[in-house]
Amino acid sequence: MTGSFTDLFPRAAGVLMPLASLPGRHGIGDLGPEAYRFVDWLARAGVTWWQMLPVVPLGPGHSPYASSSAFASEPIYLSLEILAEQGLLDRSDLSGPSELREGKVRYAKARPFKQARLAKAFGAWQRRRRQRATFDRYCAREAGWLDAFCAANGASPKDAELARFLQFQLDRQWTALRDYARERGVLLMGDAPIFVALDSVDVSSRPELFRLDAEGQPLVLTGCPPDSMNEDGQLWGHPHYDWDAHRAEGFAWWRARMRRQMDLFEAIRIDHFIGFRNAWEVPAGAANARDGVWMETPGEELLEAIRGELGGLPLIAEDLGSVTPEVHELRDRFELPGMRVLQWGFGPGSFHAPHAIGADAVVYPATHDNDTCAGWWRSADPVTRRRFRAATGGDGPTVATDMIRSACATSAHTALFQLQDVLGLGRAARMNTPGTPSGNWAWRVSRRDLTAARARRLHELLDATDRLADR
Repeated sequence: MTGSFTDLFPRAAGVLMPLASLPGRHGIGDLGPEAYRFVDWLARAGVTWWQMLPVVPLGPGHSPYASSSAFASEPIYLSLEILAEQGLLDRSDLSGPSELREGKVRYAKARPFKQARLAKAFGAWQRRRRQRATFDRYCAREAGWLDAFCAANGASPKDAELARFLQFQLDRQWTALRDYARERGVLLMGDAPIFVALDSVDVSSRPELFRLDAEGQPLVLTGCPPDSMNEDGQLWGHPHYDWDAHRAEGFAWWRARMRRQMDLFEAIRIDHFIGFRNAWEVPAGAANARDGVWMETPGEELLEAIRGELGGLPLIAEDLGSVTPEVHELRDRFELPGMRVLQWGFGPGSFHAPHAIGADAVVYPATHDNDTCAGWWRSADPVTRRRFRAATGGDGPTVATDMIRSACATSAHTALFQLQDVLGLGRAARMNTPGTPSGNWAWRVSRRDLTAARARRLHELLDATDRLADR
């Protein structure tokens, strides 16, 4: 693999939907039958990319951006149906409460329901001693992160072995889904947050790579400065990296992290790419992010190390927020496509405007941090509405369709749209509202929404805008 994202892949389109948002009978989307049905639907629609949010263990508020590990996968995404097919569960184990089958993700009910059955599957696997050689090879191959993760998640040797078993099964189920998708011309795209949580295994196992005091607390915190949407800025609270320590080991931790991501995905969106050029450092103990300062980071050295590890840079730069010419220069030097968001494109002089988007970009009508397009329209001011109508010919009832059509018609290399917008859903389907600690990450699609008619209409649009990849 050599080259950048735009070199490696053709002009195409994709759908953004978290794995957790799949339908199913166990309260949360997973790697089971519904994932395969969704791949089939994407293939019928002519869609090349299934973009997911991070699939790491979920953090506080069920956030995939505050994980306990940058390397491990979330066990709740394991398919019970597949474990039953392996003989590790009984068919009766698959029956759950009716409230798990429809509606939003039911984290509070889904997790204990699945954990009990995952523990049962582990017991059956131990007794039968199946796949032991394959398991041992997997553990040896992933020891660099797996040993520390399992030690941190196991109060006893048995618990640690359970953690290994779950990661092993996740690897097998993921590989099978990825291969199935590839065979149908659908590629998986991941998302890598730039920072890691203070209580993560990444920090506890390698504290020397982070700026901590003698008690292991951050000397400075991550965040972003105040802007028009957040007068206090955003205080994320992660520890900052000790870049000198990373440089001294040749960025080995980062190279391993990105190699792990490429074991799962064909391409990766780098969340908060700005942090590769400079990062907002907030004093420890601060109540908000107002008093932070920008400090330079060694993004050029880091990207060179990643390119050396991967042989190329199949990355998308999330270059949104407090972007400076230096950030653009770094992005362009490594030929990374940046992101454009159409919801921000209908003000005077906006570089997110459809006509201003070049071929070196990835365009979204909206990201997972935005309202849905229908919700956006409800709160849009009169000037924005007037400019949107003039630019697209669209209006309120068809705003989501008009946004997707506009995205596909831009010069952008890749157009990506939330599934909620493909379905034309309103504000209740919003995935995340930044700065709110609860009530996010819960939207889930219904199988009846993924119709053949919708797939056909999307296929026709992608054909008309030359975004159909070869199947």
